Amino acid sequence: MKNCLSLISAVIILFLSGCNTGPAKNAFVAGYNLKSPDASVILPAILQEVSGLTCIDSNMLACIQDENGILFLYDLAKNKISSQFEFFSNGDYEGIARVMDTIFVLRSDGMLIEISDYRSNNVIVTPIPTDIPSKDNEGLCYDSENYRLLIACKESTGKGDLSKDKRYVFGFDLTSKSLIEEPVYSFDIQLLKEFAVKNSINLPMKGKKKGPPEPVLRFQTSGIAIHPLTNKLYLLSSEDYLLSVFDRNGNIDHMVRLNMGLFNQPEGITFLENGDLLISNEGQGKGPATLRRFSFNPE
Repeated sequence: MKNCLSLISAVIILFLSGCNTGPAKNAFVAGYNLKSPDASVILPAILQEVSGLTCIDSNMLACIQDENGILFLYDLAKNKISSQFEFFSNGDYEGIARVMDTIFVLRSDGMLIEISDYRSNNVIVTPIPTDIPSKDNEGLCYDSENYRLLIACKESTGKGDLSKDKRYVFGFDLTSKSLIEEPVYSFDIQLLKEFAVKNSINLPMKGKKKGPPEPVLRFQTSGIAIHPLTNKLYLLSSEDYLLSVFDRNGNIDHMVRLNMGLFNQPEGITFLENGDLLISNEGQGKGPATLRRFSFNPE
């Protein structure tokens, strides 16, 4: 009976994936048709709460899930986990990034776990406190241009002069192994709302006692990645079903509302070297996690 229910859940998800059930009005963004994945994969049950992924090479991903300190290597060609190992105790792990032969994993409280020589028999695991102002962090990616990691805060930091009306991305310098004091990026929620309205992005509306209703934008980053060919910054906000694209100065280029049938809970984002985009979705209820792949077509 349990297997039967799992099969039914999987069929329902695949059915929804082919329907235009979500609020996306324009699903094209910077070379991708987000309404039509080139591949859709149901991930193994152990990855139901997949929270982050990073590219190893054209056929391999490294993945984490947000309860257990386990690193998974996932084979894209065979659509299965090729290996896994425990790197740390249980915790809320949300982001992952590869820097050459080292993997960094982000815990939600800002702790980084450095996994050196992760594919060898001499793996070295080092926890690194970052002292990042926010205690709810979900996005992590490697900024090779500046030899640093980018850590995206999910919510406002609630400390000092950092505004509650902005969202921040901090840099972690890989040479000094320390957090860069000032945020690398600061995104103004009001300006992003104005961009959404101007570009007819279908945000939900909230009524007010006085005056017209206003668009709702939480912009709580669940994933972050840098495009290997265009050098653009991509941010996922699972709460809003949004994918936003920024230039490296932090100016917004694109915003698209994701189809909820395809992206029920988008948490992980990465790119292959050829520009193909991969987004992972956590499973909801007893439903499975999924992986969507979109080919890069710049023309």
